[in-house]
Amino acid sequence: MAIYKCKICGYVFDEDNIEEGLNIPDGTRFEDLPNSFKCPKCRMPKSMMEKVE
Repeated sequence: MAIYKCKICGYVFDEDNIEEGLNIPDGTRFEDLPNSFKCPKCRMPKSMMEKVE
């Protein structure tokens, strides 16, 4: 599984450990999130998140 980080605020989206309250099941791949997904912290679009190596 992968980790993605918001380029603006630094929020981390971890596919293995998705934070409660997002209503997204653990294990959901970032690529499978709808394009309407926004950073839960700063509300920037999904395109502003980058994969952490």
